[in-house]
This record gives sequence, C-alpha cells and structure tokens, in this order.
Amino acid sequence: MWLPGVLVAVAAALLAGLVHALVPGIPLLTAAVVFGIVAGQLPVARRQLTGVLAPGLSVASKRIMRLGIVLLGLKLSLVDILGLGWVTIATTVAIVVLTFFGTLWFGRRIGLPGHQPLLIATGFSVCGASAIGAMSAVVHADDDDTATPIALVTLCGTLAIAVLPALWHPLGLDALQYGQWVGASVHDVGQVVATAQVAGPAALAVAIVVKLTRVLMLAPIVAGVSLQERRRDGSAAASTSDAVPLRTGTLAAVSPDASTRHPPIVPLFVVGFLAAVMLRTLVPLPEGVLLVADTLQTYFLATALFGLGAAVQLGVLVRTGGRALTVGLGSWALIAALAYGAVVLA
Repeated sequence: MWLPGVLVAVAAALLAGLVHALVPGIPLLTAAVVFGIVAGQLPVARRQLTGVLAPGLSVASKRIMRLGIVLLGLKLSLVDILGLGWVTIATTVAIVVLTFFGTLWFGRRIGLPGHQPLLIATGFSVCGASAIGAMSAVVHADDDDTATPIALVTLCGTLAIAVLPALWHPLGLDALQYGQWVGASVHDVGQVVATAQVAGPAALAVAIVVKLTRVLMLAPIVAGVSLQERRRDGSAAASTSDAVPLRTGTLAAVSPDASTRHPPIVPLFVVGFLAAVMLRTLVPLPEGVLLVADTLQTYFLATALFGLGAAVQLGVLVRTGGRALTVGLGSWALIAALAYGAVVLA
C-alpha cells in the first residue's frame, strides 16, 4: 500500500513550503531533502520509513519525481536562453560537460562503488538532487547508491548560499558577472535564487536563465546514458541468447522477450520535459497557468526529494563516505572554478 508513504512525503513538502515562507533564504527543495535526511536518522521514524511507508516513498521518489521534471520544462523558454548570447550558452554547456565527465572520471578513479560516480557527476553538473533522481530512474540505481550523492549535493548547495556571496567582491565580479557565476555553478534552482538575490534583481534574472540552460542539458545527458545502458543490455542479451546449456547437454534458445527487451533511448519523462520546453517557447501561456505549473512542479519535486532524503543513512555515510565527500567537494570546486574562468574571460 503506497498511499501512507506518499501522504507523509506530501506533508513534509508542505512543511518545507511553510519553512521557506517563514525564512525565504532557505530554499524549499533543500528544506524537503533535509527533512527527509533528519527523519531517516531517527530510530522510531526509521522503522516506519523502511516499513509501512517504504512503498509510498518509492512512488514519491520515482514517479512523482518524473512528474516534477516534466513540469520543470515549463520554466524554460528557448527565447530566454538564446537571449544570453552564443558565448554564454557555449561556455555554460562546456562547463556542464567538463564537470560531468571530470567528476565521473574522478569518481571511478577513486573507486566509488556502483552508480555513485555517475549520480554525483549528474547532480553536481546539471541541477542537483532533481538530476540525481532522474538519472537514478534511468540506471535503476539502488537506494544506497542514490543516498550518498543526494546528501553531498544538498550539503554543497547549501554551503554555496553562504560561501559564494562572501567571495563575490574579493573575486572582483560586478553584479551581472556574479549572477552568471552563480547560475553556472550552484546546483538547485532554489539554491541559485537564494545565492544570487543578494546582488539584486538583474543578477538574479541572469543567474536563473543560466541555471535553466544547465537544466536543459539534463535531457541529452540522460538520453546518452540511457542509450549506453541500452547497448550494454543488448550486448549482455546477445552473449546469452545463442544458447543456454541444459542438464542433458542439449542447448535451448533464450526466449525472444529476454533478448529484445531494452530500456528506451529517451525515457518518457524526458520526452515530456522537452515537450514542456517547446510548449513554453512556442505558446504564450497565461501567467496564471505558469504560476500553477511552477507551484505543482516545486511541490512534486519537494515530495520526491523528501523520499530520496529519507534513504540517507548518515552513520553509513560518515563511516564509508570519505571518498565520496572528496569527489563531491572536488566536483563543486571544479564547476565553480570553470564558471569563474568563463565569466572573467567572457
């Protein structure tokens, strides 16, 4: 029965919204993840989260996450992105690509297990916990692989809210440069808003558009990984489809279903995300519709991120997460340095 877990996740998302309303400096999605992480450390709550609430939290962290990502596309207008100019667009894309592959290489080099290198690379290069949730759905990552990247990207994104404003003037950036730097280096959209707003509305506007340009990169990255998974599954099926030995020594072919069933090249929720982007670009949607969609998108993602955060076990992370922390901090430093260099040289 999935309903109890979903209701708890929805309640946590609403509570995160209340916290954000009372303290605007705390991003709503960050609060939702933190609530999930805190709940997951309480022994009494932990028994419920891994028991009766587990099916609903799984629905929240997977299916509701996908709905939120589809609606996230309505934030993106290609007209706004093209307004940045080709230099800013090109450098933003380059930053995402370099951070993604650099983090992926470092994570594998340092020996992180399972899908952790891929998930950390996706979260830090694209759009934080939301991107991690999207990628984990594609590669079918287990909760242990997903929990550590979620904790790391939440930690570093929260630190950015305090660290980047402190570095603004020492680094010699004007307000617009600072906004571009924030948009290109901070993970979650809410964290971008909280970090960039100190420099004024113009800086905030630039930061959001640059950040949403990074969000658009979620589609090709997820599609690329999905294609790789499809090829890997196809190779594995081909290696076993020729014949299967039986006890009698005869050979039997594997059923066609086992060898021809592949994951889609582009997951359905990514198609929905791209469709939403095109709808926002081509159709003059009323402000009321966009406001409702934005609210739903935020709370869908908050509901999902509570479910993802609840899977984090800080005790295990402290004992075994030293290498993951090194990769996360290294990725954060890399994207901040690349973004700063792009801003200064532009």
